[in-house]
Amino acid sequence: MENGSRRERLNRIIFFSDTPAGKRFDSWLLGIILASLVVVMVDSIQPLHQRFGTLLLALEWGFTLIFAVEYLVRAAVHPKPLRYMLSFYGLIDLLAVLPAFLTLIYPDAHYLMIVRVVRMLRIFRVLKLTPYLSQANFLLVALRGSRQKIVVFLLSVSTLVTVFGTLMYVVEGPEHGFTSIPMSIYWAIVTLTTVGFGDIVPRTPLGQALAALVMITGYSIIAVPTGIFTAELANAMRGDTLQQPCPTCSKATHEANAAFCSRCGSPLFNAKPERES
Repeated sequence: MENGSRRERLNRIIFFSDTPAGKRFDSWLLGIILASLVVVMVDSIQPLHQRFGTLLLALEWGFTLIFAVEYLVRAAVHPKPLRYMLSFYGLIDLLAVLPAFLTLIYPDAHYLMIVRVVRMLRIFRVLKLTPYLSQANFLLVALRGSRQKIVVFLLSVSTLVTVFGTLMYVVEGPEHGFTSIPMSIYWAIVTLTTVGFGDIVPRTPLGQALAALVMITGYSIIAVPTGIFTAELANAMRGDTLQQPCPTCSKATHEANAAFCSRCGSPLFNAKPERES
């Protein structure tokens, strides 16, 4: 019974932040994660790596051991260990440990430990910012709604850059840097997106005229995916409104959980009650 009670207490501390001990645990964990990220980034600076490489390696392994023990404890105290291991945070916790052991086979793999930055998402729970994450649902709905339009747009752009690249290969040829059709398509993509690296440039008047056409086309279509996504985002946000006119100022729509009018502050009829935390 005592072991069960201790396991439940550890589970409460590790997986919840509604107690002082849970908040302290999460705060310390976030501090350790941040420190491990700083060590990985500092280790990528060659002068510092050459001077403090041994110390930085020791710190990285120290953090790895801490995270490995934490992962095992989380799995041990969870009511359903396999469910935790296959969850989003469980996989991220595992990925925070694996790169260090991969370095035994492939030394440069230790830079993959930067994936630990994803563990900083727990800061939303510690700072009670979880309600703000629900707003991300609007973005997901908008992405799903615009998926087909975006696919059609990308296929159209792919066709354009293939045509422009092939034409430029025919006009300019290998002597001006357009050594192949794939290389010419690369130039067309760079030009159409208005990036303009300048590593390959047309030399003939006809090639420059074609390049000007590609640039104008790029400016014409560059805002298309943004417009598609913005329209879908607006539709998603309109779908999450409360269709309840204000009895005072007659404003037609309000946020889904609104209890008062955002314009005049009057109470709304049939407002949705707030959910108990």
